[in-house]
Amino acid sequence: MSKHEDRCRLVLITPQMSDGPALATLVGDALRGGDVASVIIPQYDLDDGAFQTLAEAVVPVVQAAGAAALIVDNSRVAGRVKADGLHVIGDRETVTEMVEKFSPKLIVGAGGASERHTALEVGEANPDYMFFGKLDGDIKPEAHSKNLALGEWWAAMVSIPCIVMGGADPSSALAVAETGVEFVALSKAVFADPAAAASLVARINAELDEKAPRFAD
Repeated sequence: MSKHEDRCRLVLITPQMSDGPALATLVGDALRGGDVASVIIPQYDLDDGAFQTLAEAVVPVVQAAGAAALIVDNSRVAGRVKADGLHVIGDRETVTEMVEKFSPKLIVGAGGASERHTALEVGEANPDYMFFGKLDGDIKPEAHSKNLALGEWWAAMVSIPCIVMGGADPSSALAVAETGVEFVALSKAVFADPAAAASLVARINAELDEKAPRFAD
C-alpha cells in the first residue's frame, strides 16, 4: 500500500491529441511529478487504428510510472495495447457485460451515471469504480457541484470506490477530496500548460498530503 492510499488520489485524463509520441511525452512528464493512481485515455474522434497507435505510445509510459492505464470504451484496443483496464460509459447492461467479460483480468470502471438512481443501478454490475462527471467536464475552474454532491453521497453509502471529475483549476482537487471520495480526476488542470505538468502534479499531491481527509482502515 502506497503512502498515499489513505487519502484521495489523483487520476489523470489525457487531453485530445493525435500525436502518440507527443502525448506520451506529456503524460510521462506529468507522472514524474508524483503519485497518480491511473490515467484514463479517451478515444475522442480518432478511428480505431489511430487510437491504437496513440495508446501503444502512451500505455507503456503510464505503466512504467506505476499507474494503471485505462482505455475508454474500446475493449479491442485495450486488449491489443495490454492496458490495465477499461473505462466504460454506459448503462447497467453495458457495464454488466463488460464486467462479466473482462473482470478481474482488467479493471472495469463505470462512467456516465448523472444521478443517484442510475448510479445505484450501474453499481449493481459491481464495477471496480464509479466515475461522476464527464471526462471533458472540466470547463470551469471548480468541480461541478452536482458531481461533488454525488461523490459525497456515494462515498458515504457504497463501498465501490469513486472518482469525481475536478475542474480546470488545480486547487479544485482539494474540494473533491473534502467530499470523502477516493479519487479526483483532472485533465486541463494538469495538461493545459505542458511545461508545468510535473510541477502541478507535485503541487496537487502536496496539497492533498497536507489537507485531504484521511480514510479510516
